[in-house]
Amino acid sequence: MSRPSSADPATTGAQVIADCLGHRFADPDLLVEALTHRSWCAEQGGESNERLEFLGDAVLGLAVATRLYRVHPGLPEGQLAKIRAGVVSADALAEVARRIDLGGALRLGRGEAASGGDDKESILSDAMEAVIGAVFLDGGQGPAFAVVDDLLDTAIDRAAEDPGVHDHKTRLQELVARHFGSSPNYALTSEGPDHDRRFHAVVEIDGRSYGPGTGTSKKRAEQAAAHLAWTELKGLDDPAALEPNEQEPAVVAESGSDQ
Repeated sequence: MSRPSSADPATTGAQVIADCLGHRFADPDLLVEALTHRSWCAEQGGESNERLEFLGDAVLGLAVATRLYRVHPGLPEGQLAKIRAGVVSADALAEVARRIDLGGALRLGRGEAASGGDDKESILSDAMEAVIGAVFLDGGQGPAFAVVDDLLDTAIDRAAEDPGVHDHKTRLQELVARHFGSSPNYALTSEGPDHDRRFHAVVEIDGRSYGPGTGTSKKRAEQAAAHLAWTELKGLDDPAALEPNEQEPAVVAESGSDQ
């Protein structure tokens, strides 16, 4: 199959996207191909972005994993995997695609365009992966990783702050079981109207209280209290690291699920 020609009017939209990426393509046709949906090819012929999407998916996963490994040296494999899954999810990629108006540069078949394909999550996320694949083929790992870091920087930081990633209660429970042979006990209070209620949690361990942790749900408050307790007690696993530590009220970031 023939590849998109650089003389095609679609290259105008592709150039806008290239500017957003901050990458100057040695082979601009690669980017045009990354923006070409299979519905366009069914009507006009040519190569769709599906192969580039396949490549971009792998490059994206490696780029995000590398960034997380370097930026969060203390996180175990399970938490790193959760963060990566959130960052490379279809909804996260579609959000990035909308931010750079990727949909406006897509080549879509008439039917797909008429049905709002330029704003469909699956089409946008697939095209985002294809674009990353195109950058990788055009410039190699360095430029591709730089594009991923630039586009997904906020998403990576937000995912890393998600209390659902950091299960402080489980981590605390395991530590308490190791060193005290018991389980933490949580006490909850709340204040405010139903539409703006705040919860406060205190956790008791071996006769000592830690907290309060604060959140907009019982779970968030307990997670915040558990984080406070774990921060103070984690030195039990490394006695040389134990230092006096003043407690301050903790608030769990308001993102993620309350489930």
